[in-house]
Amino acid sequence: QVQLVESGGGLVQAGGSLRLSCAASGRTISTYTMAWFRQAPGKEREFVAAISWSGTSTNYANSVKGRFTISRDNAKNTVYLQMNSLKPDDTAVYYCARRSVAYSESLSPGERSYPYWGQGTQVTVSS
Repeated sequence: QVQLVESGGGLVQAGGSLRLSCAASGRTISTYTMAWFRQAPGKEREFVAAISWSGTSTNYANSVKGRFTISRDNAKNTVYLQMNSLKPDDTAVYYCARRSVAYSESLSPGERSYPYWGQGTQVTVSS
């Protein structure tokens, strides 16, 4: 079973930057698409970004396109989310997730495609 642990969240002013990390243990993530989701208070969890197992393909929600960058280091079994130009609307708990199908280039934004989840890290952006 894979365990995913997010880190790097915190409090930042609008316009600032944060870099989230998602470290995996137990099983490799190097052959799986990985994604970031977020859930703001009182709202449903939503897709943020996904990266293919090879790292050659990415997919972003329109709300973060051009500001966030997802990347991965398979040697370190870690996925990252670089968040720039942060806005108060980005305030949420951020979760990383792993797909169950290996070697798939699918970058599905649907939660059901990702059966493995971390516990989340809080990101708060003040105005």
